[in-house]
Amino acid sequence: MPAGRIAGPGRLTKALAGLALTALAATACGKEGSPPVKGPSAEDLPKYQIAQGFQLPDSPTWKKAKRRGRLVVGAKEDQPYLGEKDPASGVYSGFDIEIAKMISASLGFDPKTVQFRTIASANRETALQNGQIDYYVGTYTINDNRKKLVGFAGPYYMAGQGLLVRKDEEGIKGPKDLAGKKVCSAAGSTPYQRIEADFPKADLVAYDTYSICVDNLLTYQVDAVTTDDAILQGYAAKVPEELKLVGKPFSEEPYGIGVPRRDNALRFAIDDALAQNEKNGNWKKAYDATLGLSGVPAPKPPAIDRYPAS
Repeated sequence: MPAGRIAGPGRLTKALAGLALTALAATACGKEGSPPVKGPSAEDLPKYQIAQGFQLPDSPTWKKAKRRGRLVVGAKEDQPYLGEKDPASGVYSGFDIEIAKMISASLGFDPKTVQFRTIASANRETALQNGQIDYYVGTYTINDNRKKLVGFAGPYYMAGQGLLVRKDEEGIKGPKDLAGKKVCSAAGSTPYQRIEADFPKADLVAYDTYSICVDNLLTYQVDAVTTDDAILQGYAAKVPEELKLVGKPFSEEPYGIGVPRRDNALRFAIDDALAQNEKNGNWKKAYDATLGLSGVPAPKPPAIDRYPAS
């Protein structure tokens, strides 16, 4: 199909139904012949052992959660195999969701009681600073600027910025081909800022969520979507006949768990939880059952950065 032409309604509806990301997608999912929503099988997910008698008295965040009886965790809801919310049941699933659950168990809370709250990329720091959430697990890149605002445990995964285009796109093979192209990313995200700084000739468009970017890509309103390759793998795997990744990753994006900046006790406890779950095999099992469904085998987890208390 030539560039600039709108996709046919049957083809587009099928693609959006497979993604199940927006209201249009949710409507299309009920149509006969729509591809099933892919996701982790419950029997393949790890069972996390709850730490009995766990105490963290030096963490105001943990003590507040203990009084509440559950953890409130910020997450994404539109990232296939990473953080995705079923529009019918409201249940969250994906690798980031499993990371949040394994941490919950290590902190002494039943993972089944975790309350997930969708927080847009641009609002993550504010949500942590205001106490709206106890910690955040949602493709959250660790960088020095963000460390001035929040604390980071981890990293628990190393991603890299990539490009997602339509299957019939031949003119974009890497970031150097973006001049004059309409490129979509999430407002406030690291990938958005990198394109803005390093490839200023691209016509950059921002939305609150990547799902809107992908919808616009499918309808020929933008030419490419850029974010971390792990996120793009999930979208491409949902509708491989419509979308593809091009080029090699052009950054390193260490994913961390965001915590309130001064709560070093919580940060160090989450570091311990990550190390324990990497060692006992839960990390790999969670990956294989979620992000591994994209066909990319589990990498070696990155080294945890236990930087000093501030």
